[in-house]
Amino acid sequence: MTKKLYKSRRDVKLDGVCGGIAEYMGLDSTLVRLIWALFVVFGGSGIFLYIICAVLMPREPEYVIEDYRDMRQDSHEN
Repeated sequence: MTKKLYKSRRDVKLDGVCGGIAEYMGLDSTLVRLIWALFVVFGGSGIFLYIICAVLMPREPEYVIEDYRDMRQDSHEN
């Protein structure tokens, strides 16, 4: 299975962009949000980039969420 970049449905603050990037890269979403905030404060490009990502990145499909829930339930049952 190949990794794909999606806006997250599980880790959403505004539109799920940072949560999706964090899931894709295997990072904590708080770290991604902090880095994004630094781009906004120090460069100003963060707002523009976020809007572009929010428009262009697809939303995570529902079946991915269901697979994730099934995996979590299986791991908690053991």
